[in-house]
Amino acid sequence: MCGFVGFTGDIENRQQVLQAMMDRIVHRGPDMGDAFLADNVAMGFRRLSILDLTEAGSQPMSNADGSVVITFNGEIYNFQELRRELEAKGYEFHCDADTESLLHGYEEWGEGIVDRLRGMYAFVVWDKKKNRLFGARDIFGIKPFYYCTTAQGDLLYGSEIKSFLEHPGFVKAVNKQALRPYLTMQFPATDETFFEGVFKLPAAHCFTYDLATRTMDVRRYWDADFSDDDSKTFDQYVEECDQVVHESVAAHRIADVKVGSFLSGGVDSSYIAACLMPDNTFSVGFDYKDFNETNYAAELSDKLGIKNFRKMVTADEFFEMLPQIQYHMDEPQSNLSSVPLWFLAQLASEQVTVVLSGEGADELFAGYAYYEDVPSLARFKRIVPRCIRRSLGKFVENKSYFKGRNFLLKAAEIPEKWFTGQAFIYRPDEIDDVVKPDYAKGPDAFELCAPVYDRVQNFCDLSKRQYLDMNMWLPGDILLKADKMCMAHSLELRVPFLDKKVMEFAQHIPARYRVNENGNKQVLRYAANRVLPDEWATRPKKGFPVPIKFWLREQKYYDYVKEYFTAPWAEEFFDTKKLMAMLDEHFEGRALNHRKIYTTLTFLIWYKRYFVDEKGPVAA
Repeated sequence: MCGFVGFTGDIENRQQVLQAMMDRIVHRGPDMGDAFLADNVAMGFRRLSILDLTEAGSQPMSNADGSVVITFNGEIYNFQELRRELEAKGYEFHCDADTESLLHGYEEWGEGIVDRLRGMYAFVVWDKKKNRLFGARDIFGIKPFYYCTTAQGDLLYGSEIKSFLEHPGFVKAVNKQALRPYLTMQFPATDETFFEGVFKLPAAHCFTYDLATRTMDVRRYWDADFSDDDSKTFDQYVEECDQVVHESVAAHRIADVKVGSFLSGGVDSSYIAACLMPDNTFSVGFDYKDFNETNYAAELSDKLGIKNFRKMVTADEFFEMLPQIQYHMDEPQSNLSSVPLWFLAQLASEQVTVVLSGEGADELFAGYAYYEDVPSLARFKRIVPRCIRRSLGKFVENKSYFKGRNFLLKAAEIPEKWFTGQAFIYRPDEIDDVVKPDYAKGPDAFELCAPVYDRVQNFCDLSKRQYLDMNMWLPGDILLKADKMCMAHSLELRVPFLDKKVMEFAQHIPARYRVNENGNKQVLRYAANRVLPDEWATRPKKGFPVPIKFWLREQKYYDYVKEYFTAPWAEEFFDTKKLMAMLDEHFEGRALNHRKIYTTLTFLIWYKRYFVDEKGPVAA
């Protein structure tokens, strides 16, 4: 796990500029750093040593004649298999790092290398003979990749946006289209980031950049296929699931450093820990009433004979770290679990360099509560024929919001009209009421979801929702915070559920085996039950419960939020009187506005950190 930066074009002091860009992301790779400069290309790298701890595995790495140079962030879990195949073709290897398999793999297969990779990755290859850059991001979006074009036509790219601030051609400005969907979905949902002109390379996409023409071509190279395979029984799926998860954990544990495991006490992380059997597990909770669930993790660790490290986070610690967390996140993100994850990564980094975690199980195996019908909806579906439910759904889909509208849309089994992912904070009409017109012009969440749904019109209702979450929620929220919070502490996070072989299995489990009257994530739960006690295999998902709604009714934290809501620069984006009315209603117990308050707050914290406190070129 590392980080890279780079740019094209010829600028003054480009070696110093490249070094400054590398210094911005030193937390991603504190062990060593190096650079490569050619006529029109500058490539920088920061390394966190995991495999082959010697300097032989350092980057940028070049082939024998220097015609191909690579920077790579991530891990390739089938690199030994690729290496054997390449050695048989005559390629010579000089180190044990997976980077070299990727480098020679590009020499042999060109862009086709992406079809052979099993792992988490973002990389850039400079091909001198073709005078182009080629890069890719893994199929789930585990590793980040950002890019932009300067006014001079040069390309900037890197693992984190903050590195761009050091380039003289980068002009910093807020993307006015990003705020509206963020306020609904709680994460930066557009391909163009909150920084105007800076884009994310989407998951499962690769690109070529022609240095002569200064043109970039981006294409998708992989896609999920949730098509039911009815050839196996439920028990056969459970057996195969246990085998594929154990094999993935074995592949993900390969490292030349200590490996531990995050453990929340839920089925996903517990299953991973039981398969891995590390020396140490790590858990975090809150020092507030009933918001400490680390006892489950401690109890399971005792049963497995593993040492468990725990931390209780206080309210003061929570609010104190928000500016630093939003800095490391690069863009505003209001998933409350980002904060405990920050402290969890900090705790784990004191003992290990690599941790395994359970992210991705809910998207692949259908584990969110939203995937199940609540009892009232299930009864309605049994009583009312689908044709009538569809008609009712069609009738209300274009109506303004009213109580019961979403119930009828859900019953009609038209997720395109009601489901935008696991979070839904502000309704469109609420955004229009509180956001200034210049920043309310961005796309609605449903507009962003529409092209994703268009690709899976033939999928069932459940598969459509899983597919949407895999393409938006997973890379935009879950994996964004996982990478940024762990890398802030120079900790490599690996996610065995988000593995190519696991995905090839999970996507064909029949919907009735994923979610049914017994609950969600059925195949995975039964598989996990082979190594976990019933209590852990069947426990409902809770995530990281955070007592924010109670804290915002304490004067100290009310005042903390008020300082941001009444700041002069907040008036550029919001009707601050309405923000304060929302805060007051919650503080006085007249409403539950904590999620809206926190989502607005994190945006303002991010803006202050990057545009008020940050030094550097700012757009007029």
